[in-house]
Amino acid sequence: MAGITNLPFRKLCRELSRFTARKQRREGAGIYVCEMITTVALTERNPKTMRLIEFDPEEEVRSLQLYGVDPAGMREAVRMVVDEDLADHVDLNFGCPVPKVTRRGGGSALPWKRRLFREIVTAAVDAAGDLPVTVKMRKGIDDDHLTYREAGLIAQDAGVAWVALHGRTAAERYSGVADWEAIADLKGRLDVPVLGNGDVWEADDALRMVAETGCDGVVVGRGCLGRPWLFGDLEAGFNGRTERRMPALGEVAKVMGRHAALLVEWLAGAESYESRRNISAEEHGCKEFRKHVAWYLKGFPVGGELRRALSMVSSLNELEDLLGKLDAAAPFPESTIGKPRGRTNSPGKVTLPEGWLEDRDDRTVPVGAEIDSSGG
Repeated sequence: MAGITNLPFRKLCRELSRFTARKQRREGAGIYVCEMITTVALTERNPKTMRLIEFDPEEEVRSLQLYGVDPAGMREAVRMVVDEDLADHVDLNFGCPVPKVTRRGGGSALPWKRRLFREIVTAAVDAAGDLPVTVKMRKGIDDDHLTYREAGLIAQDAGVAWVALHGRTAAERYSGVADWEAIADLKGRLDVPVLGNGDVWEADDALRMVAETGCDGVVVGRGCLGRPWLFGDLEAGFNGRTERRMPALGEVAKVMGRHAALLVEWLAGAESYESRRNISAEEHGCKEFRKHVAWYLKGFPVGGELRRALSMVSSLNELEDLLGKLDAAAPFPESTIGKPRGRTNSPGKVTLPEGWLEDRDDRTVPVGAEIDSSGG
């Protein structure tokens, strides 16, 4: 979800949720996690990274997602989070299947090195003190190199607050159907809460996942693309209500306008950063919004020319004008319910550091493993 779960999108998701932030905390509802932050970029105070770790004042639980391959770097980064009160929760990313990450031994490749994995998680938990640390991961590198059972136990022993499992291997990427049986398997092996991830497209998918696996909660990724109101449906579902939000195109257009405006407002607060980019906050915000257009309009009867124009918008006035050309009365496309959104690529070989699979107990940090930039 790099480039997606920034402050404006998290704010939009909260606004479209049916409960207040205070009630969410009381009832154990949604936590909205920021984009992936790399330990090196954080400790070096990279300007973009420092912007990405900003939280809205209404975010009662400031959830920061960290990526790192070096235990010492992870310890330093988490200590910085604690000392400077940057977040209320740290989530360690061991689930990313992107080649630029796995080829460095990071993300979903890392749990294969069980000693290194243990040292990284332990370093984070020790540095965090009373701050909860959680882990998210995949089943493993591929079907011949599964790691989730052992990694889950290691994380539990290290003292994490919960473990989240995406029911796919790194090799599967975002293809096929998520293996919820693996989530049930892990739930039966751990004492700490287990959260399920994978193919939660609708609130009813989340309810079914909990019923079928016994997991303690769900993690939503691609399911909220173009559907920031999904979290309101999730809260309704988990509180026993059956109503679901299926907005007509006019209402979706209002959400799109609000999303773009929030992006522009957020970027306007980074004047020095924007001036270096030689682009106005409004143009930059609209460009950032472009990627969301196809997700919002998925299944709606919108002509190709108008879709292309919306995907190339450069100002809020232009966006407002184009949104006004949509058929506001067009009903929500029920044909898209329960269907994948976002990436739906094919399985492929996982790119790994040379010799990565040879020794599971090798705790050497790969040369050049750390990434010095965060987000998308």
